[in-house]
Amino acid sequence: MKKFTKEEKSWAFYDWGNSAYSIIITTAVFPLFYKAAATEAGVSNADSTAYLGYTIAIFTFILAMLGPILGTLADYQGMKKKFFTVFFLLGTVSTAMLAFIPADNWLMLLVCYTFAALGATGANLFYDAFIVDVTTEKRMNRVSAFGYGLGYIGSTIPFILALAIILLSQNGVLPITVTNASRIAFLITAVWWIVFTIPLFRHVRQKHFIEREANPVAQSFKRLSKTIRDIKQYRNLVLFLFAYFFYIDGVGTIISMSTAYGTDLGLTATSLLIVLFATQVVAAPFALLYGRLADRFTGKRMLYAGIIVYIIVCIYAMFMETLVDFWILAMLVASSQGGIQALSRSFFGKLVPKENSNEFFGFYNIFGKFAAIMGPLLVAVTSQLTGNSSYGVASLVVLFIIGLVILTRVPEPTEHKAVDEVVAES
Repeated sequence: MKKFTKEEKSWAFYDWGNSAYSIIITTAVFPLFYKAAATEAGVSNADSTAYLGYTIAIFTFILAMLGPILGTLADYQGMKKKFFTVFFLLGTVSTAMLAFIPADNWLMLLVCYTFAALGATGANLFYDAFIVDVTTEKRMNRVSAFGYGLGYIGSTIPFILALAIILLSQNGVLPITVTNASRIAFLITAVWWIVFTIPLFRHVRQKHFIEREANPVAQSFKRLSKTIRDIKQYRNLVLFLFAYFFYIDGVGTIISMSTAYGTDLGLTATSLLIVLFATQVVAAPFALLYGRLADRFTGKRMLYAGIIVYIIVCIYAMFMETLVDFWILAMLVASSQGGIQALSRSFFGKLVPKENSNEFFGFYNIFGKFAAIMGPLLVAVTSQLTGNSSYGVASLVVLFIIGLVILTRVPEPTEHKAVDEVVAES
């Protein structure tokens, strides 16, 4: 901690707070809560998993469309934090609202989850773009990995609390139903997220920006149009975005649908929650390790390593039948999910013009989010056609291989090199 500045730590602590949403809502408690509601309503396992996949595809499409436009507007002085705040509030309020939806209304649960996810992923767009304001290019790998590492560590605390409440209610120790215990977990998530975002609001500010001008909305669309017309000039940046499009698709799909997949295999809710907790604990040091190794072996080589691990995960999923198999797969994912996300963020951050960081991170977002449409749809359609979720997960291996091949064409960005030099070399 002493090696990081106040701004770097304040920025990274948002990961500490927001990651509670990632583990409790995206990955663990909410999917189980939703699956139970859908089962109670007579929806089959394959169909309920498919509906979750379609929901993820819908909200990612909405945000993908909005990302570049909002990012371009946010590049004006003082606007980045305002947009961040709007999505932050949407995410936290919608997450809290999940606690008040009737447990048998699975459709309304998906609608509220859509708004919560829009808020969480939208806030992350502007949070990611803040990395150019809080640190230097030389420190980006380590600072980005530090954020993910804090996220995994911090998320375990509310997750342990939520898990304890759920398990104690299951065993009759607490005089509440498992349904109400899950609702408490949703409220814990919202409160944790809010509290640990306070340092960012206090200490992080937008240092790189475009001066405000008349008719900012019209001017933003003009700048966005110009960027789209000129995007081919940024050859390295475009190649990386296409590589990212494919491999991050698989990463996000595995994270968001892992518990639904485990449920389809017949694993109990308790077993799944314990495995997911262990995954968070293991992922924290590995995320930090990826940051250190990237400084030694380059970020690109460590991205190769992470993608290869995920290829192994997809292949192994075809043969998974027991809880032990799920543990092995989860630990493989834990070894690389934080590292591949952190280094993707820092790799891209070194390529973008700093004063237009929101606009370019908007494209980073649109590639990531459009990718997140394809993966869940691929799993959903394959699961319904075959009646077996394992084949859906295995099909994701194609996305990782394509991403890996394209990434080999992207040069490692040189530290402290101006973006104009990178463009010229491209």
